[in-house]
Amino acid sequence: MMILMIFVLGIGNFALHKAVLESSHPLLGQVPSFVHMLGGRMSMVTEFLVLLAALLLVANGWPAIGWAYLAYSALNSVAAWLILTNRV
Repeated sequence: MMILMIFVLGIGNFALHKAVLESSHPLLGQVPSFVHMLGGRMSMVTEFLVLLAALLLVANGWPAIGWAYLAYSALNSVAAWLILTNRV
């Protein structure tokens, strides 16, 4: 069940990440060049590696990682909301 939760949260994280990258928010001009490499694809690869690590760790008996990924997703959601609604 935890694997399914992480997978669904991962889909949401990818969607939020893409929306933020496409938002043209002025804050994106202040982030390191790593984010802009290959049109933002490198940061998406990093997002994928975080998701993959969480899935593999939970599948191998580390259920606490699922709760950590939930907290990570919650922080991502708040940050994306702040950026996409121009509150920062």
